[in-house]
Amino acid sequence: MKPLEVNSIIPLYHQLKERLQELVDNGHWAPGEKIFSENQLMDQFNVSRNTAKKAIEELVQEGTLYRTQGKGTFVAKPKMQQSLMGFYSFSKVLKEKGLNPKDIILKIEEVVPSHKVIEALQLKKSESVIEIQRLRCANEEPYILESSFLPKRVVTDIDELNKVGQVSLYDLLDQQFGVTVTRAKEAFEPVLIRPEESTYLETESGLPALLLERIAYDGKDNPVEFCKSIVRGDRCRFYTELT
Repeated sequence: MKPLEVNSIIPLYHQLKERLQELVDNGHWAPGEKIFSENQLMDQFNVSRNTAKKAIEELVQEGTLYRTQGKGTFVAKPKMQQSLMGFYSFSKVLKEKGLNPKDIILKIEEVVPSHKVIEALQLKKSESVIEIQRLRCANEEPYILESSFLPKRVVTDIDELNKVGQVSLYDLLDQQFGVTVTRAKEAFEPVLIRPEESTYLETESGLPALLLERIAYDGKDNPVEFCKSIVRGDRCRFYTELT
């Protein structure tokens, strides 16, 4: 294997990181396959342990690799990538990537809205909402823990919401309740997965995730959904394009 350039202005750990990334991209290691240990990297590329460790740590942080205590470092599964340039469907994105989408409904019930939900949906204090909490999966693996809040006045038959998963929520709102979502506002911020969320998402608590909050509006610019999602950082990546 081609040695690293010792006299280059590019730090050795970065050269090693790029070399490992190339091996992953070229299919030298498949998802789930174990890569070289730190000792093997030291011997293979004639670098220090700190250099090998830093290269691996950065790839782990970026989601290319993951570590299992006592077993080693492995290639992570590719992330679901989604543009933020317009409306998108989680299920459609997964299907386009050859993955099988599945929604697991955790609860559908009438609840008293929090102050945040009241503000987002512009509700009167006496109004209640319907909460749909679901686990959004790809090939049986949970990616997103999602809670949607809908004004009760919009949902005239709560039983119809059991069709969510078979039909997209927005299609159901349109077909069953005459509510057409025409635009939405989304906000993202980095968070750490909490213990109760890690149980549903089948991952460790404390790992990075994205908190996604969306307000969806109908054609008359009335808010009809407030959605809060915890998105696994090791499985999903969002991007935008600037012109």
